[in-house]
Amino acid sequence: MFTVLLEQGSDGRTYLDWLLSALCWTLGLAFFGWWIAFAIGVVVGIGRTVKNRYVAVAARLYVEVFRNIPVLVQMFLWYFVLPELLPTATGNWIKQMPPPWGAFYPALLCLSFYTAARVAEQVRAGLEALPPGQSEAAAALGLSGRMTYRFVLVPQALRLIIPSLTSEVMGVYKNTSVALTIGLLELTAQAKQISEETFQTFAAFGAATVIYLVLALAAYQLMAWIDKKVRIPGTSTSQKKTRSIKAPRLQKGTSS
Repeated sequence: MFTVLLEQGSDGRTYLDWLLSALCWTLGLAFFGWWIAFAIGVVVGIGRTVKNRYVAVAARLYVEVFRNIPVLVQMFLWYFVLPELLPTATGNWIKQMPPPWGAFYPALLCLSFYTAARVAEQVRAGLEALPPGQSEAAAALGLSGRMTYRFVLVPQALRLIIPSLTSEVMGVYKNTSVALTIGLLELTAQAKQISEETFQTFAAFGAATVIYLVLALAAYQLMAWIDKKVRIPGTSTSQKKTRSIKAPRLQKGTSS
C-alpha cells in the first residue's frame, strides 16, 4: 500500500522525501510556535490573576479574542489582512517574502497567539488552585508581589498544570495542518499533493496519519515524563485515592 511513497515524483525526489521535508516544516512550526505560545501564555495567565484591574482586563480581552475566533479565520487574518494594515513599505516587504517563509511566519504567529490564549487559561487555573496561604506566607517573608509570583506561585502552578498542558502540546502539532490554506507545504499539504499526483489518496493520507500519531504519542510520553519528574509530592491522584481509602479504616480502628 505504501510502496507508492518509494516512487519518484515530478521533481525527481521520492514521495517519501516529500513527506520528510514536510515533516521538518511541521516540526519547526510546532516547536517554535509552542515555545512562543508558552512564554506569552504564562505572562497573560499571570495577568489574569493580578490585582491591577487594567492589566487583568487587558489579559482577559486577549484570551477572549484569540480563543474564540476559529484558528482558520486567524490564519487568513495574519496572512491576508495584516500586511494591508501595516505601513505600505512594511506590508509590501511581507508580501514579497520568498516561499515558504512568506507563509511560515504568518502561520507561526497565528499558532503562537492562538495557543497562548489557551495556555493562559491553564496558567490562570493553576494559580487559582493554589491555597491562599502560599501568597500570605510569601508576604510574611517580605517578598514583593512580583517576587511572589516569580519564586512561589508560578513555579508551583506550572508543575500542577503539566497534565492539562499535554493536550495543548499535542494540539499544536495538529493545528499546523491549517497552514496548508495559506500555501505552506507542511505534512497535510504535502500528503494532498501526493494524492493529487498519484491518485493514491489512502496511501498518502494514511502515511500522514501515522506520522501525526507518532508525533502525538511522542509528545504525550515526553509530557508524562516531565510531569513525573517535577510533580509536587502529595498531589498524585493515586496517592489521594490511597489516603481516602486508608483514612476511614484508621478512624474505625481508633474508635473500637
